[in-house]
Amino acid sequence: MNHIAPFATRFARPLLLLAALVCLCPLSLRAQDEPVIDKVVAVVGKNIVKLSEVENSYAAVRLRQGYDNAFQNRCQILESILISKLLMHKGEVDSTEISDETVEQNVQNYLKNYERQYGSHEAIRQATGYSFNELHDLLFKMIRERMLVDQVQYDLTSDVKVTPFEVSNYFNSIPPDSIPMIDETFEIAEIVRTPSVSEAERDRVRNELNALRQRVLDGAQFSMLATLYSEDQASAVKGGELGFFNRGVMVAEFEAAAFALKPGEVSPVIETQFGFHIIQLIERRGNTINCRHILMSPKVSPEDLLRQRILLDSIAQQIRLGHISFADAARRFSESPNRIQGGAVTHPSNGGLKFTLADLRQLYPGISFSQMNAGEVSNASQFKTELNQDAYRIVSVVRRNSAHRANLSDDYDRIYYAALERAKQDKLYAWAAKNIKSTYIHIDPEFQSCSFRLKWFDNN
Repeated sequence: MNHIAPFATRFARPLLLLAALVCLCPLSLRAQDEPVIDKVVAVVGKNIVKLSEVENSYAAVRLRQGYDNAFQNRCQILESILISKLLMHKGEVDSTEISDETVEQNVQNYLKNYERQYGSHEAIRQATGYSFNELHDLLFKMIRERMLVDQVQYDLTSDVKVTPFEVSNYFNSIPPDSIPMIDETFEIAEIVRTPSVSEAERDRVRNELNALRQRVLDGAQFSMLATLYSEDQASAVKGGELGFFNRGVMVAEFEAAAFALKPGEVSPVIETQFGFHIIQLIERRGNTINCRHILMSPKVSPEDLLRQRILLDSIAQQIRLGHISFADAARRFSESPNRIQGGAVTHPSNGGLKFTLADLRQLYPGISFSQMNAGEVSNASQFKTELNQDAYRIVSVVRRNSAHRANLSDDYDRIYYAALERAKQDKLYAWAAKNIKSTYIHIDPEFQSCSFRLKWFDNN
């Protein structure tokens, strides 16, 4: 087994979920790859595996790994698909509950991404080979199957634990020349200042939206006004249309106003954390709705922004002179929730404190962390908050951790999660080996020369 792959990527999902994750590949690869002459290459219970599933998954792997070990890669992919089908079979036998509403919510997220990528239903059809309705139904089936596999796997492995002794044994079992290098990482802290918006500016935005609402009531097309005036660029290009969603997806104020509307009706101006909106309901389907909106956000004045920049540059200078520590300054002056932790920034993906240089380039454009030593403080730089508000921040490098070969002292968390994933994978393989014996399995002769880890047929 390969120790490096799960170890080098701390939160990588096990290989066993590969099939469930890449089963959407045909939708993106169908137009680019040569067509596959399809056939059934395996059956697990009542669930079939088509050659196209293997080939499209292999195409995704090939983009990362090249053309080496083509047959071996296909064999590994097929085994991961077989285990996914075995998990699916168990979920079906046990009648594992998967909510249609949750599936539909995920489907809508995918469809919105396709609409953003291609721009129109016709462009989607040309790119994927499916009409929009066909794409919806296909995604619904695929996502439901993926969620069923995920749930059954979670039920089987959620109780798996590893002790420090097991973590140490796992690490010591890795051949020395296979222990991966860990990139240089940074631990950082920030102080954020967001200027307040004046009540006069808030009134200006409300009045503008009320004027647009009146134009709609007087006969103007909501979609045209959304295209011209909405600050939500993703939906503005579609006339403000958001696509179908159910309760629990949007922020509470928006959701309450949208679900209270009748088709064609326009809401009064409502306020959310993103700004001010007017909403028009397009259609209601059961517990889901589709609507349009126009978003406008109050703006801070250039003078207020400048005051925050001057304040932060002054704070940075006081820190450099040693008159106050960065952590104390963050607790005193920052308006970010992390001020309680002295401004310490946590990674948005994994919750840890360490960032690679690539992470920081994406999250803090314009700040040259490679030139900053531990304890240094940046000048104030302007940025957009998650709520699209103009703000300023200063950043300090708390600690730089040099690139090094992984070890238990510096990288225990990484090794722990890799050991935990290995333990879960081992339990899943043991479960699969036991359940293969009581499940109908058929594998096409084309793949019967594969060196599978599990005994899928008698001569394996």
